[in-house]
Amino acid sequence: MSVSEQVRSAVEAVLDPELELSLGSVGMVGTVEERKGVLEVELKVPIVAWPSVPALMSAIEAAAQAAGAGAVAVSRVTMTEAERMTLRAALRSSMVIAQDHPGHHQSPSDQPRFLAKESKTRVLGISSGKGGVGKSSVTVNLAIALARQGVRVGILDADVYGFSVPKMLGTSHDPIILGDTVIPTAMHGVRCLSMGFFVPDDKPVIWRGPMLHKTIEQFVTEAQWGEPDYLLIDMPPGTGDVALTLSEVLPKVEIYVVTTPQPAAQRVAQRSAWAARKMKLAVRGVIENMSWFTGDDNKRYELFGAGGGDNLASDLGVPMLGQIPFAAALREGGDDGNPITVVAPESEAAQAFFSLAEKIAAQGPARVYRQELSLLP
Repeated sequence: MSVSEQVRSAVEAVLDPELELSLGSVGMVGTVEERKGVLEVELKVPIVAWPSVPALMSAIEAAAQAAGAGAVAVSRVTMTEAERMTLRAALRSSMVIAQDHPGHHQSPSDQPRFLAKESKTRVLGISSGKGGVGKSSVTVNLAIALARQGVRVGILDADVYGFSVPKMLGTSHDPIILGDTVIPTAMHGVRCLSMGFFVPDDKPVIWRGPMLHKTIEQFVTEAQWGEPDYLLIDMPPGTGDVALTLSEVLPKVEIYVVTTPQPAAQRVAQRSAWAARKMKLAVRGVIENMSWFTGDDNKRYELFGAGGGDNLASDLGVPMLGQIPFAAALREGGDDGNPITVVAPESEAAQAFFSLAEKIAAQGPARVYRQELSLLP
C-alpha cells in the first residue's frame, strides 16, 4: 500500500465532531495526492461555515503524519449539492431504523434509532408543575454533568413557548440543516435543538396544538441525534399539549420532577407527576432546586423553606435524588451562557449536579414501555 493510500485510510477514519461519524463514511475526504514532496489532502465540508473545520484540519494533519506522511497540506472545499444530498442520505441511514416500504425507500415515519426498544438511549424528561423553579438550568447543568462521565448526551428543548436552553448553554452557532435533516448544535459535549435557534429572542411563538405537535415530532424524527446515551427533554411547565405530544412521540421517556422547597411549589409539581403517570410515563425521582443559600459565614440559609422535595418524593413513592443550592454564580451562568458545571466545577452547586448525575446513571433505565393492548384473533 502506497503512502497516499495509507494516509487516505487514516484520514477517512477521523471523526467529525459535528456529525460524530468518520469522514470516510460521509464522503468528506476528497483527493489525497503528493505534489512536490507535500502530501495534499482535500477536506470536503457540507457548507462554507462548517463549525468543526479548524479541529478537523488539525486532526487530519496529525492522522496523515502518523500514517507516514512528511509535510502535509490540508485544503478545504465545499460539497456540491449532489454531494450534500449523498451526505444527507448517509445521515438518514445512521438516524433511523428503516421500515419496509415499496421500492425499499425510507420514509419520514421510520423510527429514530434511539427510540428502538433495544436502544441504549435513556430519554429523561425534566418536568415541573410551574415555571420559575429553575427547570431549564437543571436540565443544562445535569446534561453537562452526565457528559462529563464520558457519555453522549443531547438536549431537546421542548419548552416551545419559553425556550432558553441555547442561551444557557452558550451555543456558538445554529443547527445545520441539510435538506430535511437537522444536525443539532454541540456545546460543552452536549448536543442541543431548540425553537430558540429558529425564532428571535424577542418574538413570541403563537401556535395552536397541531403546530406544536408537528414541531416536537420533527425535532425528534428529523434531527441527527444518532444513538446518545442520554437525551434530556426540557419539558414545558404544566400538563398541556406539549406534554401530551411527548408522551406519544417519546414513549420511553422517564420523568424527573423539579420543585423548590416551599409547599406551594410542591403541590403544583405533584400535579405534573400525576399527569405523567396518567400518560403511563415512569416517574423516576424528584430534584429540589434552590434548597438553600450558603452565606459568607458558611451557614446555610433556607430562603424558600424546607422539606418540599422530600414531601413530594414521599407522596409519589420515588427517591429524592438531589438538592441544588441557590447560588448567584448558577443564575449568572444561565444568563451569560457559562454553565456553572463548566466554569466552576468545584463549586457547591456544580458538585450537587455531578452527584445528581451519578445517582441518575446508577438508577439505570426504567424499562417501562408504553405498548397498546393487542387482541389475538
